[in-house]
Amino acid sequence: MTKLPETLAGSPEENEILDQEEFFASPPFDLLSIPVAGRLLRWRHARTLLQIPLLVISVVMILQGLLGPSISPKNLATVLTWVHFRGALVLALLCAGNLFCLACPFMLARNMMRRWIHPRFNWPRKLRNKWIAVALIILVLFAYEVFSLWSSPRLTACVILGYFAVALVIDGLFTHGTFCKYVCPIGQFNFVAATSSPLEVTVRDHEVCGACHTKDCIRGRREPSSQLAILQRGCELALFQPAKVGNMDCTFCLDCVHACPHDNIGILSRLPAGELMSDPQRSGIGRFSRRKDIAALTIVFCFGALMNAFGMVSPVYVVENWLERQLHIASQATVLGLIFALVIVVEPAILLGLAAWITRTWAGVKSGWLAVAVRYSYSLAPLGFGMWLAHYGYHFFTGLYTIIPVTQNAFAEIGWPVLGDPRWTLVGLPKTFVEPLEFGFLLLGLAGSMLIAWRMAEEDSDDHPVRAFTPWAAVCILLFLASAWLMTQPMDMRATMMAG
Repeated sequence: MTKLPETLAGSPEENEILDQEEFFASPPFDLLSIPVAGRLLRWRHARTLLQIPLLVISVVMILQGLLGPSISPKNLATVLTWVHFRGALVLALLCAGNLFCLACPFMLARNMMRRWIHPRFNWPRKLRNKWIAVALIILVLFAYEVFSLWSSPRLTACVILGYFAVALVIDGLFTHGTFCKYVCPIGQFNFVAATSSPLEVTVRDHEVCGACHTKDCIRGRREPSSQLAILQRGCELALFQPAKVGNMDCTFCLDCVHACPHDNIGILSRLPAGELMSDPQRSGIGRFSRRKDIAALTIVFCFGALMNAFGMVSPVYVVENWLERQLHIASQATVLGLIFALVIVVEPAILLGLAAWITRTWAGVKSGWLAVAVRYSYSLAPLGFGMWLAHYGYHFFTGLYTIIPVTQNAFAEIGWPVLGDPRWTLVGLPKTFVEPLEFGFLLLGLAGSMLIAWRMAEEDSDDHPVRAFTPWAAVCILLFLASAWLMTQPMDMRATMMAG
């Protein structure tokens, strides 16, 4: 374990995060050390190379959505977006980290635009938080249900187009990575999920950073003869590598890797979710315990997973009909809004508020109940991620092969049937294979959340850690049981040829 110089040595909590590297063999695995993949990622234009295929696919999806068949299981826009993209996204986050943001096509379009349009404004200080992103995630989940986006190729294409437009407008006006850090719903989802990922972009040796005077990883590397000519930009999301902890706000863009003059930044292995077990001061973020907005983002991430799955199972129709009769409401949007409010706002407020109150009164934790709720809310991230993995993984694996006939059909429709007739009988893996994976993901999430809650309880209550831990363990178990129940219900097979 490399000892930090005094100039970079952090608090005991920061050092504890670093000590977790000992979980792995020394030195930790570095993705950049792999001969082929490492050489590719070290290449300055690697990100562009990865972005180009996704940009082409995005354009194809938009064209198919607008001009292709209106039946969603036969359209690339709906099948790729709601079956394959979401499943591949969460599986990539589980295995390696924030790979989608690394290959994000929206940023390729933005970088092309910035060749001619240079942003002039700084993002307003009052908006430098996650509240807009929290609202947008809820809005996207709500729009998905109320407008049945999975069944409308044209609306799906419009969503993709709108995403490009918003990214271009915001980053065309505001400097740095404003859209990624404060607005993008997909990015915020990835940030929370990536806290449970096994890899992190981080420094190899803190002593090297202590002797570095240029700080190119955040300032960027400039032409020696002209400080105005930027050869390689630094981190646009204001994450200073020597003080960076974890994957929150990290897009895996690797700008810091390319900018570092000492080749001291890698993609290193770490204990998954280890960054949630303590509360150090984090570059560009501060302390998690003081960030109510990131806590709210984590809560929406967890309870939004339950709501998204609940919207696809049969019991949701029973609840909707009951609310319509009891409240005499004829609008489906209003009924769905009430269910969303109950699941994403009321339920977490009751559960977390009650758990925080019990923790304070029973375990003698001196912090206020809101501070306790904010602190322990981060323990729910692995459990929420487990639910997203179980849900999206289910659709991904059971509809794995649907991309083949849909692609065959797309080529046939443009008069180029080179791939043959669509084989609509191709669907995916059998449920008997997929269901054990679902419960495996849920159990992993539960184990991670329980471990984090226990570590927090040990820190907060030396005398009664079990008392501090018990209410949060109960919350985790309740959410796990709710998730397991949801995954056993008959689920709509949206955007596929399978019956529900």
